Amino acid sequence: MVQPSRCIRELLEENPIKTSAPCRIDSGGTWDIKALALPLEGVVPITVNLAINLRTYITLLPYESGWVKISSDNFDTQETYLFTEVPFNSRFGLFFAIVSFFKFHGVEIVIRSTSPVNAGLGGSSTAAVAAINAFSMVKALSQEKEVEKGDILHLAYHLEDAVSGGMCGLQDQGAAVFGGVNKWVWNYSREGRPFERESILDENGQKEISKRILVAYSGKRHLSAKINRLWIEKFLAGDTRSGWIEVNSIVNRFALNIEKGKWKEGAKELRNEVAIRKEITPEAFTPIISRLIQESEGAGCSARFAGAGGGGTVWALGEIDDIQRLREIWARILKRTKEGRILECAIDPIGVRQEGRC
Repeated sequence: MVQPSRCIRELLEENPIKTSAPCRIDSGGTWDIKALALPLEGVVPITVNLAINLRTYITLLPYESGWVKISSDNFDTQETYLFTEVPFNSRFGLFFAIVSFFKFHGVEIVIRSTSPVNAGLGGSSTAAVAAINAFSMVKALSQEKEVEKGDILHLAYHLEDAVSGGMCGLQDQGAAVFGGVNKWVWNYSREGRPFERESILDENGQKEISKRILVAYSGKRHLSAKINRLWIEKFLAGDTRSGWIEVNSIVNRFALNIEKGKWKEGAKELRNEVAIRKEITPEAFTPIISRLIQESEGAGCSARFAGAGGGGTVWALGEIDDIQRLREIWARILKRTKEGRILECAIDPIGVRQEGRC
């Protein structure tokens, strides 16, 4: 039987809801996309990501019955549609798809991110996770079963993958849901949950690595879908497949070193990954990204673009003194850009959470 849509305006008038989830930096990204991971499941494809406390916030407010409004502090525009006419291909299409899935109307979704827009930190996926968690809270207030964490990850991934035309991976949603520093093994052939998650740093380890990372926005936005599509086409044609397999071996070693607190050895593997990436994913390296990576290596650290690169964010790993020296170098370089800057952050251990009722 078809479930009817429901107006949640009155519920939100009494209980406006706010949730948040963390963004991430990563090593071995792109392996979480099904087109790479499923055919080569035999090499045990992995990604390591680090959730950082640059959080994205979702607030649900009451709105006119039958309508859905979405706005964001990061954009100048807002979109308002009848619930029955919401588009899934607009700027906020992913969030219209989420509200359509839950069959709720009479709601305004307000998005606020503490990370730059299109920075390669998984911002849209993070916002999707927070939005699904917010609607889970609506269900709880209505005496319905909440959406469990694993199901939030499942829904966020599949909804985004659907509206993106199959260009979406799982790692961004994973970091947003669980937080912390995780090694993910992708096994899409397995029925049910298509990943295995291993937390590779405890609370103390997360504090230690936080002292040894540096994250910076290059000042230029990126478009991950376009870059990912190009990489997938090259992979499917067999042009870059051996390079991707080599990257996967490197990221495995990176994970082992991070788990053991061998920061210098981990940084070395990060540098090795970047060396292969320059050959198989040259589109990721804009002039400013290449400069920031080069300066990190000169300072005794290693750095990598976040996500798909081509703009966005760069992050570095090194010993504490070297990272502090690199901070000054990067700050001088980024001062010459229009929007580039150091992003002050640390490992976020929590993942998606309720921020209380407004």
